[in-house]
Amino acid sequence: MNLDIQLIRHATLRIKIDELNLLVDPMLSDKDAMTPIQDSSDDRRNPLVPLPVPMDEILQGINAVLITHTHRDHWDDAATQLIPKDLRILCQPEDADKFHEWGFEDVRPIHSAAVFGHVSIYRTGAQHGTGELAEKMAPVSGYFLNSRKGDSLYIAGDSVWSNPVKDVLQRYRPHVTVLNTGAARFTYGAPITMDEKDVVRVVRQAPYTKVVAVHMESINHCGLTRKDLARHLADNNIGEQVLIPADGEHLRF
Repeated sequence: MNLDIQLIRHATLRIKIDELNLLVDPMLSDKDAMTPIQDSSDDRRNPLVPLPVPMDEILQGINAVLITHTHRDHWDDAATQLIPKDLRILCQPEDADKFHEWGFEDVRPIHSAAVFGHVSIYRTGAQHGTGELAEKMAPVSGYFLNSRKGDSLYIAGDSVWSNPVKDVLQRYRPHVTVLNTGAARFTYGAPITMDEKDVVRVVRQAPYTKVVAVHMESINHCGLTRKDLARHLADNNIGEQVLIPADGEHLRF
């Protein structure tokens, strides 16, 4: 495979697939620069941790930015300020007007699919919570990427285990799947991103995919830690299928 994933922090990734270099869901603020997520039992300011690499390294060689949605832990004010306005923006259609308003010159909403270089990008459904809370948090998307060489990557986005995720795993059978875990939640309702049980469900549904678990230990309403997730996976004898990278870590497939 010709796939390289670097976790920057939270859901922010640098991805190289074939010859395409993507920056995913950039949250680029300094540590403590943002207020806490409201209705959380933790009142620490966000992000909880600093960026692990310098900004010039994060942006170096990037061909486009891919955004699942514009909640501030996936696109913040710092991203608006720091990302070059002529860099291509790939987003869900509902967010396109925002990027135009913020001064970006090359905004390409992905309605269903797009081709960039030798990589096909398909927008997929996601469910950011359950019931009325999921409706409140919408819209949010995931993406399936497939290269000319057949390498494939599924970025599930902010979603709990749900039919949209199950359908992508069954239809596309991705080689690698990035899950936004952390069990993000408010003081009311169920988690709005995957918890440890959801990760187990993905692994059992799709034993053919290598899972990369991110979205932990960076935002105040994400309670699931890397250590707790690893322990739960080990207790279920499925730890080898799931990678839990540290901030700044490269994974090569």
